[in-house]
Parts: sequence; C-alpha cells; structure tokens
Amino acid sequence: MKTSKMQPNLHYDSHGLDIDVLKQLYTNMLRPRLIEEKMLVLLRQGKISKWFSGIGQEAIAVGVTMALKQDEYILPMHRNLGVFTTRNIPLYRLFAQWQGKASGFTKGRDRSFHFGTQHYKIVGMISHLGPQLGVADGIALASKLKDKNQVTAVFTGEGGTSEGDFHEALNVASVWQLPVLFCVENNGYGLSTPTSEQYNCENLADRGLGYGIESHIINGNNIIEVYIKVNDIAESIRNNPRPVLIEFKTFRMRGHEEASGTKYVPQELLDSWAKKDPIENFQSYLKDEGIIDEAFEVDIKTKIVNELNEHLDVAFNEDSISSSETNELNDVYKTFDYKEVKSNSESQEVRFVDAISEGLKQSMEQHDDLVIMGQDVAEYGGVFKITEGFIEQFGKARVRNTPICESAIVETAMGLSIAGMKSVMEMQFADFVSSGFNPIVNYLAKSHYRWGQAADVVIRMPCGGGVGAGPFHSQTNEAWFTKTPGLKVVYPAFPYDAKGLLNTAINDPNPVLFFEHKGLYRSVRQDVPTDYYTLPFGKASLIKPGNTISIISYGAGVHWALETLEKHPDISADVIDLRTLEPLDAETIYASVKKTGKAIILQEDSLFGGIASDISALIMEQCFEYLDAPVKRVASIETPIPFAKDLEDQYLPKERFETELLALLAY
Repeated sequence: MKTSKMQPNLHYDSHGLDIDVLKQLYTNMLRPRLIEEKMLVLLRQGKISKWFSGIGQEAIAVGVTMALKQDEYILPMHRNLGVFTTRNIPLYRLFAQWQGKASGFTKGRDRSFHFGTQHYKIVGMISHLGPQLGVADGIALASKLKDKNQVTAVFTGEGGTSEGDFHEALNVASVWQLPVLFCVENNGYGLSTPTSEQYNCENLADRGLGYGIESHIINGNNIIEVYIKVNDIAESIRNNPRPVLIEFKTFRMRGHEEASGTKYVPQELLDSWAKKDPIENFQSYLKDEGIIDEAFEVDIKTKIVNELNEHLDVAFNEDSISSSETNELNDVYKTFDYKEVKSNSESQEVRFVDAISEGLKQSMEQHDDLVIMGQDVAEYGGVFKITEGFIEQFGKARVRNTPICESAIVETAMGLSIAGMKSVMEMQFADFVSSGFNPIVNYLAKSHYRWGQAADVVIRMPCGGGVGAGPFHSQTNEAWFTKTPGLKVVYPAFPYDAKGLLNTAINDPNPVLFFEHKGLYRSVRQDVPTDYYTLPFGKASLIKPGNTISIISYGAGVHWALETLEKHPDISADVIDLRTLEPLDAETIYASVKKTGKAIILQEDSLFGGIASDISALIMEQCFEYLDAPVKRVASIETPIPFAKDLEDQYLPKERFETELLALLAY
C-alpha cells in the first residue's frame, strides 16, 4: 500500500475514544486493504477469476461491523471485505472461497462474497442485490418477536436503491418498526452509470422521509465518524426498536469489477477522492496525534502480510474441489426426517377450505415459532377466510397483515428462517407470485445448496380456474416452480390430503409451494380427522384401481377424471392423484402404466412446458416396451385464462379429456 506523509484531508475528532480502539480501527481497515492489493496481483496472474474492489470504502464496512455486537447479523455486499475480516473469519477460508475450494463456504458452488455463515452471523448477497434488504427485515422481525434487543445491519449501494426490493423492505421495516440499520454506500457509480442517472434527489437519505424512517448522512471515508455515529444509532435501536436509514458518502476508486476499469470516471474526480483515502488520512492523523508511529505501522503491516501469505499458502495447497452427482443432489434440500403422525380422533366431514384452516391452526399450536404473513390475513381472516379467528388465539405478532409487497414478504420469510423461525406466507392469489418470483427461485430455492442455509418457508398458493375470475386470479402456475431445483411443490385434491400435507409442509425445513385450488375450497367435502396428523411427500394416491388405462392427474383434474369415469362405468382405469409434484412419485406411475399399457395425463395448466410433458417423457423413457399406445397429454388451451364462463369452459380441458380418453382407449 502506498504510504506518504500528508496532512489529513478529513477532519477527525476522537470523541475520547480509547487509544486501543483507535488502533483497532486502523488495523481493521488496513487488513482488507492489504488483502485487496494482493488479490489484484493474483487476478492479473490468473490465480483468481474475478474481483470486486472496495478500495476506498473500508471505513464503512469496518466502522459498522465494530459498532455491532458479535451476535448481531450483518448482510454485506461484494465490496464489504472489511465486514468479513473484522468478524475474524480465517483468511484461508476466504481465499479458498474465492478459489472455489472445499474449505470455503459454498463447496465451490458460488464465488466471491455470495455466501453466508451462521457462525459469524454474516448473510451474503445474491447478484440481484435487492432481496437481502427484505431478508434483513425477517431477521430483525425474529429479533423483535424474541425480545433480543438486537440490530440487523444490511448493506446496499446507491444503484440498489432503485430496485423495488429497497422500497418494499423500507416500507415493511417502517410499518412493523423493525430494528434494521439500512446502510447505503453511495460511491458515485452503479457500474458505469453515475448517480445523476440513477436517481433525481439530492440525498438518498431523504427517502427515509417518505417511509417515516429516521435517516442520517455520514462521511463514509471518516472511520471515526462512521464508528461513533453507527455505534450511537445501534445502541439507540436496541433500546427503541425501529429502522434507520444511513447514507454513507464515499467513492469507488476502482471499477465495478476489475475488468470494467474506470475510464468512464473523470480523472479530476478520481484525484479529488484519492486525497480522501480513509486509511492514509487516518494513518496520518494517528501519527500526528502520537498514537502510532512508523514502527507500529511497519509492525502491523508485516504481521498482516505474513498472515496473508501464510493463509494463501494453505488455500493454494488445498486440492481442487471434487464431488459426486450424489453429493450434489443431496445438498439441494436440507435433510428432512419425516415423522408420521397418525390421527387418534374421530373424523368430521369438512370442506377443503376448512381442512386447510384446521391444518394451519393445529400447526400454529404445534410450533410456537411459526408466523403467518399475508395480505388481510389478520382481522379479516384472509380473502378466503382461512385464518379467520386466528389473531384471537395466536395474536397479531404471529398472524401478521402485510403491505402489498410480495417480494419483501418472501424475503422476510427467508430472514425468519435464517433466525431459526418458521413461516407460512399466504400469496393472496397464486397469480400474484410473479411479484415475488425472484426471491423464491433465486434465494429460497438455492440457499441450502449454496451455503447450507435452509429456507423453512411455506408459501400458500390459492390457484385455479372454473370460478370466473379471469386472467389474473385463475392461473395454475405450478410449472414455474417444478422447474426450479430446491423447491418442493404440493398440490392436493382432497381435504384429507390438504390438511395432512400442509402439516408436513410446515414441518419440512425446505421451501414449499403449497397449491390450493380455489374451485375446490367450498365444493369438495370429505371426512377428515379432527386432530393433528401428517402425510408423506412423494407418495401418490391410487384413487381408483383399474386395468385398461392409467389416468394421472392432480388438483381439480382428479375430480374431472372421476366425473368422466362416472359417465363411463365400463372403463376400468387406474386413477392416480399425484398429490405432490416435487418430489414426484414416479414409481407409482410406472407400476400403473406397466399394468395397464396406456397412460393419459390431465393437467389444468396450459399444455406446453407443463408437468404433464415431463411425466409423459418419463413414461416413454422408463415404460416404453409396456405401452400399447402413445402417451396422451390433456391440458388447457394455449391462451391466458379468460373471464366469461363460455370462454373459460372452452379454455379448461374438462370436456376435451373425455374425448381424448375415449380415443386413447380405442387406439
């Protein structure tokens, strides 16, 4: 690192800080700077693949981390190396992470700072930036519910404040008064786009006014100012839980990542900020005050460089990572030891909607740490009245109305899981999941595979047509999620299955999309045990045995198939209700097809890209020699689902199924 005698361009006031604290602030900034300078050399040598430099911004990461307690979570970005080093993560583990080796944090599955570690209470970012803000809300909510008096700090850049997740997360934190410290590092550029093209307000801190959030502007290059002010704010939040927005004014001295360079930055701007280097200025101040001298500086740098080289040798000498297909597949989900709970009670005839409500209520009784979140789920009881009366039994802390912000609530659910709590989120209509799609498929689904963090989240998905609700309230969009490794997808057709499978979904520590067909809510009744019980995932139900054809379906399609067979009592058909789509009970399908020789798959979703296509392919691959006819798929037509009854009836496959079934039998 360049060192020169200079007059500080930053004004420092020690505020009576202990000399040891001042030295520690200096040392903690120096460590990431020296590591970065070494990484830039290794990058040029081709020994690491990429680097996102935080040179010039060390004071923010170090000051915030030192102001927080060791058991308080920090959610950093890719320029916050100082968070990791100040939390004293062994350097060889960081170096191994950047080289994709086993002693890193992601088993070679992700790079740079895209990881978390519960041991050090750090939760890393994903490339989409925004989702971690809502995750911080969830961690802070857990802290508040458990009366821990803790702060959660989350970082983003000025570019990230343009994302919807930022606004949703601030709004949720404000409405729920969550103890979150939102740290915005305003370093002048989002990649090459300057702030003048990113937002049209003078200060990002001003946005706090719109959310009723206290906000501050801090000189991000002044380590004492960062540490003192954040320390005071954090202590205030612990005593009076609430969100606070801090804008740190700083500058990025190198490119977004090294390949991008800095040609788009005016040289005079670089020169002016170079004079405000947080380490050189602080070092000069400490020397001028007689707190450190040249010998101290040389000694500290020597110790850091020696530590750095020693740990680099460990990482470089570690063998390249290897794995097996089995290991990779086994890490997609957290291990779930399913425990069957059998009913010991009498049964009572209930509607599908009642079975869902009973399962949810009894699971709330089983799990004291279970939180329900969703639009209108509290006093109103949800638009389908499934949680009606829940706040009287469980209270508003555990049954929480949310703002209309699907993305932030999915993220909040993830944060609760990181903090050791369970959650069920009601997606008011399955159609609305598109507004929360990113955190589901990129955060919940991938977290365990990436760094071993389970997403203990159930998302309830009221779905399906036949109720005249039109294109935005009638979709059955399960195929959006069966394609994504890391998610489990459940789709019951009967009240008994709905209750038992919902209980299992809540017990399962993995993310579950639980589809509930609205058309079945009040039209289907069944005897259901009144007490708590569970049913296994990945086990289809043989509804009706037969010998001439295998009918495979789920959800409302099962009922359509049964109604069709009632019109044709001479047809001897196996009727298989899949119940869960991921995991899929392929063995029951294969056994049936090998017996009957013919298969027809019925789904409510439109045909192309649906689950029926994959089941058809599996049957062709595994049962080809047993088939007496082509596998037939029946589905809705390739349009959005319409509103008018005649158009909806034409769209849905119920009537076409009968035609195709008879044609296949006659093949």
